[in-house]
Amino acid sequence: MKLLFIEEKIVNMLMILATLIVFGFFASIIWTIAKTGFPPLTWEMISRLPGGGFYLGKEGGILNAIAGSLMIVFASTLLGLIISIPIVFYINIYLKKGSRLAYFTRLSFDVLFGVPSIVYGAFAFTVMIFFGLKTSLLGGIVVITLLIIPIFVRSMDEVARSISKELLDASYSLGATKLETCKVAIRQIAPGIATATLLSVGRAIGDAAGVMFTAGFTDNIPQSLNQPAATLPLSVFFQLSSPIPEVRERAYTAALLLTIIVLVLSIAGRLITSRFSKNRIR
Repeated sequence: MKLLFIEEKIVNMLMILATLIVFGFFASIIWTIAKTGFPPLTWEMISRLPGGGFYLGKEGGILNAIAGSLMIVFASTLLGLIISIPIVFYINIYLKKGSRLAYFTRLSFDVLFGVPSIVYGAFAFTVMIFFGLKTSLLGGIVVITLLIIPIFVRSMDEVARSISKELLDASYSLGATKLETCKVAIRQIAPGIATATLLSVGRAIGDAAGVMFTAGFTDNIPQSLNQPAATLPLSVFFQLSSPIPEVRERAYTAALLLTIIVLVLSIAGRLITSRFSKNRIR
């Protein structure tokens, strides 16, 4: 009995230690970014486009990268939801439980989930060359949509598989069609949709490899889908490789803004998830 008590104490201490280590890494990352990136952070930095000597340490800001990131993330998230929700409902409501098609669909998305973003970018770049397309906002939206669809599908699917069979049977017993049953089920997977959106936005806004091949980079805000678009990750990459100290500091400022955006979205996602969780039938 005493041995079990000691074992439990040791395991408890290891869990606390692991938690502290993770929190320590998180705090060190935030501190490093904030320490270097906060001093150059001004209203001019986030409200102006890069000037003629911006990459030489002179005037200008990173509004182009902020606007480009938000455009790509908003559009790709919306497209990802539109494509993913029907897939989740099809494999969980329209197909029979244990269906081979559902199994291979989940397996395919598991594989796609682990594919590096640079592979998506290279694939999209090859397709763009085949059709004679140039780097553009549309190319960035398409590749990020492909990147986050597996996240959407697998996250929502895990929640959809936990829907009570009795709930679905009750809907069918009242004469509801499968489409009408989907409307009932969507309230149950709402927390999964919120969580998937949170994960997808975090992955989309932080990707650099995919958009490097497809969206390109520009000092202007794109006015159409055919124009190139800048993003915050690429802004960090290009400025951090500069030999000029002032420019490298601005790279940390871009990283700080990126971190703040992800943090705000994460908090909002948690609040939305907790609210939707109240509607679930357990």
